[in-house]
Amino acid sequence: MTKESNTPVEKLFGSKTRAKLLQLFFSNPSKSFYIREMTRVIDEQINSVRRELSNLESIGVIKNESFDNKVYYSANTKHPYCHPLTEIFSKKIDSARDHDVKESTWEEYTRPVKNYLTGLVVVNRLPGQDGLDLLIIGNDKTKKLTHWAEVVEKKQGKMINYAIMTPEDFTYRRSVRDRFLEDVFEMEITEIIDPEGIIKGKKEK
Repeated sequence: MTKESNTPVEKLFGSKTRAKLLQLFFSNPSKSFYIREMTRVIDEQINSVRRELSNLESIGVIKNESFDNKVYYSANTKHPYCHPLTEIFSKKIDSARDHDVKESTWEEYTRPVKNYLTGLVVVNRLPGQDGLDLLIIGNDKTKKLTHWAEVVEKKQGKMINYAIMTPEDFTYRRSVRDRFLEDVFEMEITEIIDPEGIIKGKKEK
């Protein structure tokens, strides 16, 4: 009876948990997830999730990286099966949980450093154009934000120009109309993450 209730995709891939994980990864190929988050999103037991992650990683369709004492898993977009898997899983198996994974790429990127990050400005810097790609505002005494920026470079696959400021330094320099910050806010800004409302005077679209 239980087997008969499985979806065709679950039958094809031999495991309900495996199919749900593939759906999670390949319908969100730019995102990464840690284990307890996955168990919540796909509503499966942690031992089952661990087992299927090991299976998927052994054949190379997913990859992992460690950051801040957590292991994050994501789709291996360089695998030859990435495109067909994305085609198969482009429609959600369980659309009722869509809201659980709907975050912008930068919101997803910044989750590991949310306790250190006060604000982030993402700039659309054109090739050959001087200036920053990221303005990072927060406490970097332990170099968590510096390490995070290096991880982002790997995720983006390119060198990133970034600057890190303390909240106090940012607030002061904005108040005196610092030329460096004025230049940043004159560029095209693609995203601002500002949970504490520290970023003021952003360019309106």
